[in-house]
Amino acid sequence: MHQPPLPLTRDLVLIGGGHTHALVLRKWGMNPLPGARVTVINPGPTAPYSGMLPGFVAGHYKRPELDIDLVRLARFAGARVILGPVEGIDPERRQVYVPGRPPVAFDVASVNVGITSDMPALPGFAEYAVPAKPLGPFALHWAGYLASTGPASVAVIGGGVAGVELVMAMAHALRAKGRAAQVTLIDNASALTATGDKAATIIRQAMADLGVELLENTNISRVKKDHIVLDDGREIPAAFVTGAAGARPYDWIAQTGFELHNGYIRVNDHLQSSVPTIFAAGDCAHLSENPRPKAGVYAVREAPVLFDNLRAALGSGKMRKYQPQKDYLKLVSLGGKSALAERFGTSFSGPLMWKWKNHIDQSFINQFRDLPDMVRPSLPRLHAAGLKEALGEKPMCGGCGAKVGPGALQATLANLPAPKRADITPLPGDDAALLTTGGARQVMTSDHLRGVTNDPVLMARIAAVHALGDIWAMGASPQAATSTIILPRISPELQHRTMAEIMAAATEVIRDAGAEIVGGHSSMGDEMTIGFTLTGLCEQDPITLSGARPGDALILTKPLGSGVLMAAEMAGRAEGHWVAEAYRQMVHPQGKASRILSAAHAMTDVTGFGLAGHLLGMCEASDCGATLDLDAIPLMAGALELSAQGVRSTIFNENRSLAPKLPSGDKVDLLFDPQTAGGLLAAVPSDQANGLCEKLRHAGYPAIVIGHLSDTPGLRLQS
Repeated sequence: MHQPPLPLTRDLVLIGGGHTHALVLRKWGMNPLPGARVTVINPGPTAPYSGMLPGFVAGHYKRPELDIDLVRLARFAGARVILGPVEGIDPERRQVYVPGRPPVAFDVASVNVGITSDMPALPGFAEYAVPAKPLGPFALHWAGYLASTGPASVAVIGGGVAGVELVMAMAHALRAKGRAAQVTLIDNASALTATGDKAATIIRQAMADLGVELLENTNISRVKKDHIVLDDGREIPAAFVTGAAGARPYDWIAQTGFELHNGYIRVNDHLQSSVPTIFAAGDCAHLSENPRPKAGVYAVREAPVLFDNLRAALGSGKMRKYQPQKDYLKLVSLGGKSALAERFGTSFSGPLMWKWKNHIDQSFINQFRDLPDMVRPSLPRLHAAGLKEALGEKPMCGGCGAKVGPGALQATLANLPAPKRADITPLPGDDAALLTTGGARQVMTSDHLRGVTNDPVLMARIAAVHALGDIWAMGASPQAATSTIILPRISPELQHRTMAEIMAAATEVIRDAGAEIVGGHSSMGDEMTIGFTLTGLCEQDPITLSGARPGDALILTKPLGSGVLMAAEMAGRAEGHWVAEAYRQMVHPQGKASRILSAAHAMTDVTGFGLAGHLLGMCEASDCGATLDLDAIPLMAGALELSAQGVRSTIFNENRSLAPKLPSGDKVDLLFDPQTAGGLLAAVPSDQANGLCEKLRHAGYPAIVIGHLSDTPGLRLQS
């Protein structure tokens, strides 16, 4: 008897990818709560670990070494990830607002967004400086400045531990680059008030040894393009200015209605805000019963308590109290590979302390790099022949990677009888059917996709763009659509939320394409599937597969690689920024490209059969062959690396069998990679190709000529 997955009944939304939430997600992956649907919202696909920032600034670590990959972590936890900045929370409606998408509903939520060290009240800071937090933009700006040449001048505003670590790291990095530098640390009070006298003395000496000028009890009037103006009129050279003082919460928190303390979310000893179903942790929270300074150690120690209390709020277990430690080990980087350790007034410094700090930092970040393998259930001892081979060695892909193979599909379609109706024009193998209705030429198509992401909004956009591709490939204008939606087993409340998200996103895409959704059908199943049936109107003869001519140039409007990237993402092997970029490509509509290519001799969209399969279909319909310039074919970021590692989509082997004479390996294999919401492939007169590509690139498409058609049947690679 088939055992369907357990239904989902509650929504847990984690706002921000801070250290606490990252640890909660890891624990969730190890011990998920049945019935809970988890969402994590973060501005980008990674969350930098702040403990390693000074080491990065000093040059001891490369930028990627700081990052926690939230896309990979979310996949491990079975969570959906939404990439975008949060703009607000409505506790009464239980909704989170993210620009560019419908509100995200929740039953239980948690906030772990960190803080910013922006200084909006300081004139010129917004224009000419970069805050040290959030870390991502700061790291990007610093890497660019460090890579430049010539004399340097940098200034750090704020003489706390964070400020002195940054200024010493900068001084060390500039010295290592051999750049003459003026490095200044400015504080409007005394520096290093949070450390003991002995530790402060050691740190001050380390700054002096690095040539850092310390200005204490000094007020700043304004920040200029290449200097800082002090209240007393002095000007401090500073082409790179950062702020590590004045840390403050994000502005949107003040609009939530939470009880706040100096702008921070007040939480009780269960980490609950004034709204019991909304929790907060890390630097954005104020521990009202046991106030503590802003330090990463508290965020890390809060994670196990938050994990248990979120589950309790969802209906499983009991709340427990968080009891913060009174003091904590401070490990301060001293620029080079040397550090100071202090606790309870006792301090030690030197290279050994840096090794200790490095070990702690690497141990923390490695727990997100070395996630446990997801164990697949073993086959029953007794099973029918061929089951192991049919199951394969990896989970079935989503999107076009899950389509029926070309062999089975073509054999089935070949046996269908020819249409008898006079108003239907047969177009075997083409992207859409051609209908004649009252003198109007109409094309019709249908497509649906197994989910490649747990986010219904993103999946609806991908599925809509994918289905529209068949209309655009015929040179038609989208007219009307009906939707077909299969939801996983979820409670009535989650059905309402999910359907609202899907239809809002789909309506936006379909309407932007010039069509309207006029109806549809929905049902429940084991997993999410979204599809659309579409009609389009042709003002001229539709562009089919059969009009290509020898000598035509081949234009491709999107890079390849979505199949291998989605397969790797499902297996937890793709880097988050690769996946984010692939999603961006997949939701890019092709309507403008279709209009630019309206005079193409033949056109198709590159989807499930891969570039090679769809190009072969064009060649066979047009009685010609093709030569591809392999070097010219664009790829999505990460696709070639993953293909070289042996990552393949479920349908890859069947696609590969379409052109057995082509070599295998390297970039060639990606010609058979099934694309979801792929680009258009157009055969155009060779003398028009460059001009068309220029128009396409101006319209935002990375279009390029990838080959040409010839009289010789089959596919070849340009030598």
